[in-house]
Amino acid sequence: MIKKRIAQTDIEVSCIGLGTVKFGRNSSVKYPAAFDLPDDNAILNCLSVANELGINLLDTAPAYGVSEQRLGKLLQGQRHNYVLCSKAGEEFDGTQSSYHFQRKDIINSVERSLKHLQTDYLDILLIHSNGDDVNIIENYAVFDTLADLKQRGLIRAYGMSTKTVEGGLLTLQHADIAMVAYNPIYTEEQEVITNAAENHKSIFVKKAFASGHLNQLQEYAQQRDMSVVDATFDFIFQQAGISSVIIGSLNPKHITENVHAALRALTNQHL
Repeated sequence: MIKKRIAQTDIEVSCIGLGTVKFGRNSSVKYPAAFDLPDDNAILNCLSVANELGINLLDTAPAYGVSEQRLGKLLQGQRHNYVLCSKAGEEFDGTQSSYHFQRKDIINSVERSLKHLQTDYLDILLIHSNGDDVNIIENYAVFDTLADLKQRGLIRAYGMSTKTVEGGLLTLQHADIAMVAYNPIYTEEQEVITNAAENHKSIFVKKAFASGHLNQLQEYAQQRDMSVVDATFDFIFQQAGISSVIIGSLNPKHITENVHAALRALTNQHL
């Protein structure tokens, strides 16, 4: 697995990261089909396959239901194999989300995540934006809070899962990572990715497959005479600023196919 260094840190992440929303939450989500939460054995199988393929980045969040708790339980003895990325700012009560960006709320969230994940530190902490990116950064001083948490050794790197170009650019001025949506039919945040490449910062890509709505990407893939997965990764990895693409799946076969497609795309970029 090809790995990339996060900005000016010593953290290296696999070019594919495993998203864990489906480990802990199946209500009020945007996936095209309903699904049952997996049992522990199914999650362990996904983690085992991911580890064998060289995936070391696991992406979770308090808003992902019981994802953190389940990872904490199932990763015992394996913590050293993974880069854990969690978030703060969004809370989900089983029905709807609420957002809390005050300093005390961020600190409480991180301390709770550490307890749930049964670890002494988070490798990466992202602010989970509600879309009001600039206001969160400027008026809540969230990155000052995260810098303090880094100083305390509770997190190693930080950034924001943003929803606007302005927020993404501002994040890159103050933090290591911006997580942005990007795929062949959604390129509005391209400027953030370009900026990251120019300034040696890192980008995590979310919604690479349009939250599972692969039919929306089919026309682009047909134009390229490629599968949807191959065409999407080929498109995404043309961007030098991208460190990792987060994929969420409960199917080990799909995880394997995604990794192989990503490696093909990355190999093509270096030909």
